[in-house]
Amino acid sequence: MSWKEIKKNSTPLALPNRKTALRRMLIIAAVLFPLTWVVNALLVGSWNLLGDRNAESYRHLREAAVIFVGAVCVVFLFTLLPTTQRFFSLLFSRRTLRRCLIVFAWVVTLVALFYGEEDWRGRRAWKNYRDTLIAQGVPLDFNAFVPKPIPDAENFAANPEVQSWFIRHTNGTTGSYTNVWESDAYTLASPLVASDGKNSEPEFRDTRNPVPHLTDLVAWKMAFASAQAGHVNDRPGFKSEQTDPASRAEAALIVLDALKPIAPRLEELRAASSRPESVYPVVYLLDNPWGILLPHLADIEAVCLRLDLRACAELAAGQIDRALDDVKLNLRMADSLKSDTFLVSYLVRAGVMHIAIHSIWEGLEEHKWSDAQLQELQALLARYNFIADMQPPYECERAAGILTADLLAKGKFQLNELTTDPNPSRGSAANAFGKMIPQGWYDLEKLNYTRLYTLQLDGAFDPRAKRVYPGRITANTNAMEKAFAGRNPFTTILTRHQLLAVSMLPALGNIPKRGAAAQVVVDEALLACALERYHLAHGQYPEHLDALAAEFISTLPHDVIGGEPYHYLRTKDGFLLYSVGWNEKDDGGHVGTNGRSTDISLGDWVWGIPPK
Repeated sequence: MSWKEIKKNSTPLALPNRKTALRRMLIIAAVLFPLTWVVNALLVGSWNLLGDRNAESYRHLREAAVIFVGAVCVVFLFTLLPTTQRFFSLLFSRRTLRRCLIVFAWVVTLVALFYGEEDWRGRRAWKNYRDTLIAQGVPLDFNAFVPKPIPDAENFAANPEVQSWFIRHTNGTTGSYTNVWESDAYTLASPLVASDGKNSEPEFRDTRNPVPHLTDLVAWKMAFASAQAGHVNDRPGFKSEQTDPASRAEAALIVLDALKPIAPRLEELRAASSRPESVYPVVYLLDNPWGILLPHLADIEAVCLRLDLRACAELAAGQIDRALDDVKLNLRMADSLKSDTFLVSYLVRAGVMHIAIHSIWEGLEEHKWSDAQLQELQALLARYNFIADMQPPYECERAAGILTADLLAKGKFQLNELTTDPNPSRGSAANAFGKMIPQGWYDLEKLNYTRLYTLQLDGAFDPRAKRVYPGRITANTNAMEKAFAGRNPFTTILTRHQLLAVSMLPALGNIPKRGAAAQVVVDEALLACALERYHLAHGQYPEHLDALAAEFISTLPHDVIGGEPYHYLRTKDGFLLYSVGWNEKDDGGHVGTNGRSTDISLGDWVWGIPPK
């Protein structure tokens, strides 16, 4: 075919005028700009075009600009082709536009019906379940767990020492709380003492039978001397075999002298300990319950560790009244967390109780306590019910989850904060998706979160009976696994509505275990004090625990696991007292171990070897 024939059969280009060309360019640019932005964000990993405003960010911006300009020019030239022009003329004809408008109207109607139906379904289902829980007396409002203000004269936490724990130190744009106990002599000496020489850590002579032992005060004396000399990085693991009373008494005086610099701060806490209430100045963020900071927890544990060491040293030095005062302050420190209705505060309180009980055990092991002192300790220990105290933190945690769903629905909380995706572009996409989904889906999230929360707690513990049921907790955990079985990111969000449950439900099975362990330690300490009083009165321990009733203890506590009396056996050197432990099986007083550490899930929980 000749050139003339080709030219004759071809459709000539219809070049637009300047005004039409400019308008077309602007339309093309308006369409391509957001597409270029999205592609650049996916490649760079940030929706911010300038990023951190460094050289790398400007390089990415220049590359995106070149691609954008090139794409606009290419598309503009493409629109000059006759075939393209015929396509657009057909696409934007009145008939096509009318059909598109009809389809668009149907799509909008279906979307509106979908959103309306999903909102109604979720709102109705959540309201019915919420009303049922409220009728049962279950608190669902997080505001109900915010402590009411109390006068400073009645508040243990309203003293300068505690207030110093909440001073926030800023560094640039960030701020943090500093543990004010991190620079004293105890902090420097503690890493220098072998682990089995500290406080309540048992000594492992074999992997089956860890043996409780007194605090290695001689090792602490060497550690304090080494720290004072500046040898804080040597970490020699001081350990001593000098357990005779004379060596321990001599070392105790040096330990007490090393602890003297913190005495004024401890006395400040003791002076406030007579106040009946305790509300720490925690800032309750109702727009971000998971961002609430609890800096006092680390400080409380630090105080209790120092009080325990000082009480043990005072016992060895014959300063029994001072040791009792430190034990009582330790117990008060644990009690001060009772108003903190957070699960983490409850767990810290349970851990602090183990620390406080240790110095009681040392006094009993050395027969230091008098009958009057033992009666005072019994009166303090009899007040504790860690099983009943478990209920408020659980309810607070549930209410915080419900509040989180409400904040997500209002846009005050971001969905990527639940997904914890490190990729910022995917996090931004998750936030955008969270704003697009029906509000009723957040109600369904609350419904499923609350149902699964209740499932994990169902029959796990009984506050009135002071019982914990490990078998039921295992069954609940298995039921939870079945509820989550077969899920994937698509079904978790779009069909099952379990995102909150998957992201936020804690390992609840471990919390009753920790609470039960704390209550067992308290009950065993209570019985041990009664046994020591019997020993003081009769020169020997009783053959059975029933002999303690009435005269030495008003009511014999029962094992929180199983509900039976605690196991007791009089031995040649004293007695063996234990709970059947989490496996609900009598292992004859053998402690469960995992390597060279105790295992709370195995074996019996024996007095003198705390189940940690």
